Amino acid sequence: MVEWQFALLVMFGGVVGFLLLGLPVVFSFLTVNIIGALIFLGGDLGLLQMVRNMRSAVAQYALVPIPLFVLMGEVMLHTGMAARSINAIDRVISRVPGRLSMVAVIGGTVFSSLSGSTLANAAVLGKTLLPEMRARGYAPTIAIGPILAVGGVAMLIPPSGLAVMLGSLARISINDLLLTAIVPGILMAIAFFAYIAIRCRMNPALAPAYEVEALPLRDRLMPLVKYVLPLVGIFVVVVGSMMTGVATPTESAALGVIASVIAGACYRSVTLANMKEAVIETLKFSAMILFVICASGTFSQILAFSGATQAVADLVTTFGLAPLAMTVAMLSVLVLLGCFMDQVSMMMLTLPVFMPIIAATGIDPLWFGVLMLIALEISLCTPPFGLLLFVMQGVAGRETPISTIYAAVVPFLILEFAVMALLVIFPGLVQWLPDLLR
Repeated sequence: MVEWQFALLVMFGGVVGFLLLGLPVVFSFLTVNIIGALIFLGGDLGLLQMVRNMRSAVAQYALVPIPLFVLMGEVMLHTGMAARSINAIDRVISRVPGRLSMVAVIGGTVFSSLSGSTLANAAVLGKTLLPEMRARGYAPTIAIGPILAVGGVAMLIPPSGLAVMLGSLARISINDLLLTAIVPGILMAIAFFAYIAIRCRMNPALAPAYEVEALPLRDRLMPLVKYVLPLVGIFVVVVGSMMTGVATPTESAALGVIASVIAGACYRSVTLANMKEAVIETLKFSAMILFVICASGTFSQILAFSGATQAVADLVTTFGLAPLAMTVAMLSVLVLLGCFMDQVSMMMLTLPVFMPIIAATGIDPLWFGVLMLIALEISLCTPPFGLLLFVMQGVAGRETPISTIYAAVVPFLILEFAVMALLVIFPGLVQWLPDLLR
């Protein structure tokens, strides 16, 4: 066996094997890196190089937004600002088909523009809206489906820790990637909203109508002004400072954290206990992400040193596929992997191979980065092992079988694939916002 083929077998096969054995993502990559360093990088010298790679991988100013964006979302979650904003939106929407499902889409989109956490988004929406949906007789497709689907929008609309991580690993402008992902995120939210409205109008039994308490206009709008507009203001601070060039992504993330704490203090919901909980959860998530980034340098270096990266790129380019066909092929690989892997593992496994192919075939890295984010979002909800599916099962309880959750998310997965196809066919939609700001 040629050395580069052996390297692919050891590195990729090792990671998949350890993941199937139940080893956490971080330790799967670390173990494979140690094995690869010993075999391909010269034994003890390889291990020393691996330690050096770890330091250089995380000693980057560009990675600072990851813990800051996570902390911003955790502050929103633990101070109750997210739940209050969803309740305020609930008051505004009255007699429309699938009312609570539309509240889920709107509320989830608002919260995703502030949290950057897919898991937090799905958990908050599920705990807040799902019990009432069940009590009102909503069908699972219209109750569970929108919560799952809009939970993934947090990966697209800034702030997004995974977008920062993708930009760092793929060497794509983080600022451009965060801004470019806004349009696809909004397109998906619009598609979900339209689907719910059409389905519930065609089949009212999916979401039985019920009397909503008649409130004066002032009582309906005041919670919106009090609990939603300040959060929109935080989004404007974060995204607006990046769009105008006033602040870098790191500075914008820091501003977002400060604004979130100030907003929580104004609502008198900031306590030592919930701030401690927000910091602990941020540390847990950030440590995992940064540890994986530590492993990325050695993983990529072993593949490059063994010749595997260049050999795969050369092999793929000999097929003579057009850039569009190559893009579809790589996205198909991501969607397939998403049925069995988490998003971080997918990025770690594919980027060392994909990025040289992208460079060799002339594909726009920013365009592909946004499409990859959408593929990662879709993988959150793809059976059998999509992460949000299990989050929803935990929220919904044992009385909701996993097969019901699978069936509920399928229509929304189709909509997400449709948005992805739209961006593949019309790449100008991806570039529209950054071009407008230049």
